[in-house]
Amino acid sequence: MAAHLLLAGYIGCGNIGDDAIALGLVHGLGNAGYDITVMTGRPEETNRLYGFSVVDRRDFKAIEMQMEQCDALVFPGGSIFQDVTSVKSVAYYSKLIGMAKKAKKKVLLLAQGVGPLDSFFGKRMAASAFNDADVISVRDPESIQTLKSLGVRKTPRLTADSAFLLPPVQASDEGQGFTVAGMKSVGISVRPLDRKIDVASIFGDFCRLLYQSGSMPVLIEMDREEDGPLIAEISKRQGGKIPDLRKLTTPMQLQQRMSRMDSIVGTRLHAGILAATVGIPPLMVNYDPKVAAFSKMMELGTPLAVQGLTAQRLMDTFTSFQRDRERNGRIVERKREEMRKLAQLNVELIFDAVRA
Repeated sequence: MAAHLLLAGYIGCGNIGDDAIALGLVHGLGNAGYDITVMTGRPEETNRLYGFSVVDRRDFKAIEMQMEQCDALVFPGGSIFQDVTSVKSVAYYSKLIGMAKKAKKKVLLLAQGVGPLDSFFGKRMAASAFNDADVISVRDPESIQTLKSLGVRKTPRLTADSAFLLPPVQASDEGQGFTVAGMKSVGISVRPLDRKIDVASIFGDFCRLLYQSGSMPVLIEMDREEDGPLIAEISKRQGGKIPDLRKLTTPMQLQQRMSRMDSIVGTRLHAGILAATVGIPPLMVNYDPKVAAFSKMMELGTPLAVQGLTAQRLMDTFTSFQRDRERNGRIVERKREEMRKLAQLNVELIFDAVRA
């Protein structure tokens, strides 16, 4: 009888990056013979898009039933143990781990990007959750230090984000270059930031500067709930619609579009990761320690800090980054393979802990 894995995370909640994490891990498992059920925010959509067996992540009665049937509760990765916006995220995932241990099931916390954790209760719940886990791996060295500072007794394994395990992008029928009006396209992943930062003005002006320099900006919606309204506001402030990629439903669709772009500017971590999976060096804007950690691991230099960011500063940095495009491209090709091998360790940890 096949081993049964129950996957938990921010899956099926309208965020392409979080879906990429889960899909990458499942693809990495291949035909190993596991039965997989996924906790998701949109059960019908997740089942239709990916064919997974699903359970509503808000239905704790149904989750409890799945806990009884599974062999292990597996967290594919992401920054789920953080309290930047609310301690609710830490509380939710800590509760799931408590349920799993009560049911005497193994808990695997894989490719975690831990923190930021600033509140007393957030730190306490996170420490307890990680101490209860049977297997821990993290996607960056900084997360190892964070766990140590929290008093986590287990030594985590350094791996990489599971999205690096997504299958190679298939060749597109639409030609090699994604151009708009004959201009090379620059994909820009935008997201709401600190309220003190006028994201719409900064990135709207950056789009204008790109256009004046001969490139076509294309705004990318990574999160259905947060990014769409911001993209609309950017276009509104610029007095007309800026080309965008919205309502994409799968990470693979975004990879396909990115693979034909000239370059990517990312203010979401997985915009950078997905760009790297298709060989495009991403220029990252550092809004969170996980972005700096990713840029460091990919050897792409220090990302541009969001504090004091202006459109002109972003344009100057982008221009400089593009001058080194060939060198950065070679680095990304090399690091992409290294990250894929590190991410494969997450799969091997499952093999070791749970026999199919």
